[in-house]
Amino acid sequence: MASSTSALPTTREKKKKKKGDKYKLKDLKALGHQLLSSRAHVNNLPLLLAFVSPASPPQHALESLLSLQSFFTPLAPDLPPSSASPAAAAAAAASLGEGAKADPELIYRTWLRSKFDEFVRSLVGIAVSAEAEETLREIVLDAIMEFVKMGKGGTFQSAIYHQLLHSIVYSSTEVDFLLELLSSKYLKYIDIRYFTYITLEKLSRNLETKDMRDDRSFADGEDGRDLKASIERSIGTIHYIISHVPSLNNLDEKSDCEMWSGSGDGSGMSESLKPEVEKSKSEKHESSVLSATKIAKKIKLKFTKAWISFLRLPLPLDVYKEVLVSLPQAVIPHLSNPIMLCDFLTRSYNIGGVVSVMALSSLFILMTQHGLEYPNFYEKLYALLQPSIFIAKHRAKFFELLDSCLKSPLLPAYLAAAFAKKLSRLALSVPPAGALVIVALIHNLLRRHPSINCLVHREDVESEAKDHLKLEEQTAGNGNDSTEIDLSKKPGFDHFRDTEVNPVKTNAMRSSLWEIDTLRQHYCPPVSRFVLSLESDLTVRAKTAEVGIKDFSSGSYGTIFAEEMRRRVKQVPLAFYTATPSSLFSESDFPGWTFHYENEEKTDAADDDGITKTLIGDHAYKSAKRQRVES
Repeated sequence: MASSTSALPTTREKKKKKKGDKYKLKDLKALGHQLLSSRAHVNNLPLLLAFVSPASPPQHALESLLSLQSFFTPLAPDLPPSSASPAAAAAAAASLGEGAKADPELIYRTWLRSKFDEFVRSLVGIAVSAEAEETLREIVLDAIMEFVKMGKGGTFQSAIYHQLLHSIVYSSTEVDFLLELLSSKYLKYIDIRYFTYITLEKLSRNLETKDMRDDRSFADGEDGRDLKASIERSIGTIHYIISHVPSLNNLDEKSDCEMWSGSGDGSGMSESLKPEVEKSKSEKHESSVLSATKIAKKIKLKFTKAWISFLRLPLPLDVYKEVLVSLPQAVIPHLSNPIMLCDFLTRSYNIGGVVSVMALSSLFILMTQHGLEYPNFYEKLYALLQPSIFIAKHRAKFFELLDSCLKSPLLPAYLAAAFAKKLSRLALSVPPAGALVIVALIHNLLRRHPSINCLVHREDVESEAKDHLKLEEQTAGNGNDSTEIDLSKKPGFDHFRDTEVNPVKTNAMRSSLWEIDTLRQHYCPPVSRFVLSLESDLTVRAKTAEVGIKDFSSGSYGTIFAEEMRRRVKQVPLAFYTATPSSLFSESDFPGWTFHYENEEKTDAADDDGITKTLIGDHAYKSAKRQRVES
């Protein structure tokens, strides 16, 4: 520690600053040179540290930052661990002497450690501050990340990185610029990904505990709404970070993984990621591949814990939808045990609406690839068939999954019939693009399940006639009680229950696909043409092929119109004539009649005052008949 006499100028300078005398840039440069030149000027450190603040001018903050970074860079690896306070550190150092005189060097380094921690906190404050310039924030982030890899022996300083991510997640201001920098410049390194997952898991657990505690403490007042908004903002930040970490696909293929701490060699890795040392040159390649495999396995475990902890949080609706979209490709393939998502996905699937549609893809992967059993899956899937699904944003993926779910030959006939009948009923009220998808789905269902081909054409004439006679006899016998008669026995009655949510109770096997026949007269030509594909015998699988749902699932009015514009039509149907007509009526329209326009007759008729409208009406037919005879 410097003497008290050397500290007096610093105290006076602080008083001058409080009075309003500001330091110039050249003064800060001089203080920095003095600090770097000799330990005697170490009291310049607190003064320079005071300028590392978002409120300071950018030039002053930058000059102080560069001087302090140059001062701490060679000292940071050898500083003692962080402690609660300098006084506690001094007491701990004194206790090490066991009654003897404390080591001044240890006290000095402990003091330097406290100033280094304060410097890091100031840098983090500038990084997350909205008042600081973007250029300065980028330089500050680079300085923080340089200190992150300056642990003892080149190890990763996870405490500093955790402090940075903690401040970013809990920041009350916009940190999009900082997140973009972190994602583009640093998340490509393996060790940074590893400790990012560890930190995000801890932050997610803290947010979950905080949300549960605050739900019991706050009501729905203003404080409760502000707290909820703060938690949702933190959840959105965590989702941005965890979703922008690069994929783990390339870890198993690369033999050498790029590290931020230690420049990729074994000396710069932390103990948790440090691979085994190569024993011989002949085993170098094998050891490097083995180390990459071990690193990939460790990161996969941290990746799984981070995502599972994040999914336990009360996700806002927009984040919820983004998570469901990214799960099938970006999350499930990299989890150590994908079945751990079953609770989250089944809960999402039971919500209904668009959330259930978006959860279907991930749930289908767990069922088909990881052995998940979901007894009510088809019942929930049947409930999703509503007219609104044909205008949803993610309808294309839903229809493809629906076709895949109904592909199994072990599907019961009543279940396949229920889906076919429900889809055909929806064809009466959906847009033309939806009708095309429905025809394609029913085409595939009839081809895969020959047992439901009875729905195409049902003829129960004799049984219906007998039921009709019994119905008439019952009507005559009951007299005024005819309203209590079962109307389902009348000919032409559809036994399908459209409002039934359970496909077992829909009576679809007793119905028929009469709705598809009505599509023959659909106003949209592509729909009426595509219905003709159902006229062929779909039970003969060798002569037919399944229709690709992907070709119709993303259709709309625009795609139908564009497809019609590309069609080459040989002959276009016109309203009346293929050529421009020269008269209102042609002779072929009225055989034996001729129509002449004579100016003289028109003039005489106009000048003759004795001819009235009644007379013209009486002699109109005679005049036309005489004209016909003359011709």
